[in-house]
Amino acid sequence: MKLKKKIPLIDQHNKNGFWGGKFGGNFIPETLKKPIEDLTELFEKLRYDKKFLKERDYYFKNYIGSPTSFIKLQNLSDHLSGAQIYAKMVSEANGGAHKIYNATVHCLIAKKAGKKYVVGDTGAGYAGKMLSMAAKKFGLKCKIFMGAKDIKRQKPNVDAMKKNGAEVVPVYSGSQTLVDAVSECMRYWVSNCDNTHMCVGSTVGPNIFVKICGWSTAQISRELKVQIQSEFKKMPKKIKLINCVGGGSSAYGFWSEFIDYDKKQIELIGVEAGGPKNSKLHAAPLTNGAKLGILHGAAAYVCQNSEGQINDTASISAGLDYPGVSPIHCFLKDTKRARYTSATDEAALNAYKLVTKLEKINPSLEPSHAFAEAIKIAPKLNKDTIIIVNSCGDAKKDRDILKERLGKIN
Repeated sequence: MKLKKKIPLIDQHNKNGFWGGKFGGNFIPETLKKPIEDLTELFEKLRYDKKFLKERDYYFKNYIGSPTSFIKLQNLSDHLSGAQIYAKMVSEANGGAHKIYNATVHCLIAKKAGKKYVVGDTGAGYAGKMLSMAAKKFGLKCKIFMGAKDIKRQKPNVDAMKKNGAEVVPVYSGSQTLVDAVSECMRYWVSNCDNTHMCVGSTVGPNIFVKICGWSTAQISRELKVQIQSEFKKMPKKIKLINCVGGGSSAYGFWSEFIDYDKKQIELIGVEAGGPKNSKLHAAPLTNGAKLGILHGAAAYVCQNSEGQINDTASISAGLDYPGVSPIHCFLKDTKRARYTSATDEAALNAYKLVTKLEKINPSLEPSHAFAEAIKIAPKLNKDTIIIVNSCGDAKKDRDILKERLGKIN
């Protein structure tokens, strides 16, 4: 099981859609075989079509607002007295998070496919919010499935979806979180695939959805590579790229252009949701040695019990509260190209407090997990080491949670 040089990771799967021979694939009902084959054929055509690429790049620049900025967190670096810490401010993108790249591309594909409706899932509400925005932009009707628990804890994003004209469908089954929203979204698409395009909100699901999402968010690392070279005049000798990991879309997008580099020069660090301190519940399958399982049409490491049933998860971050992870991240873990760890709810909250106290940024609870790892390791490293955190979402959606847990918000 080896990574191949000069080939995008999203394409390093076998003919059956498996990365490393065992992660990913297409575990789908017979009724979805033809729609997925059609989508795969269309995407493979569009991704090399110069007219489509020109259209994508136009909307990335003029609608999403690319490139997002790359800044040094000087106060945080000085406070920790170790590595130099930077942030890629993907939260500056239209809508406040990285999910807008995937949503925009999916809506462009839906238009090319002649579909009038788009349907999607959401946990933190960002994927749903962005899909509702893009659907409105491109004249598509939109339906979003969201766990009832998440609807309560992510009200600002729910309000935004409704304002954009989307129908938000509450999911009351299971844990009433992201895992159940994805399941219900896929069930709906099975019955409505003739006129509806499905947008999976992360690099999870059947092979083609992993690829479309990864292809879309790779824009983040394309920008970052140029920005690093502009800042340092050449690629620094020691870089640590730290990203939160739930489904794994922002992390893949953040790392895509750097996977070919030697890990001694550029280390990829993924931070999962460790859940509440002193609790057995978490959303960190890669960190906690989860076994291979099938979830939402793909094989990946999944939080499950001894009988193979999906475990309940817990995280203060709705966007990371998912029992599975992208097959691409499973592959990166097994090939040892990326290192994965986790941060507890409390560590993420403490990181949020410190970062917002020292810097004029406002990361959501998802990237606050990544900042927690940066704060942990930076003092142990010398000043020649560059840490870059993907601040992939803003905290507007988390205002109620932060107020409840922290009281006054910075």
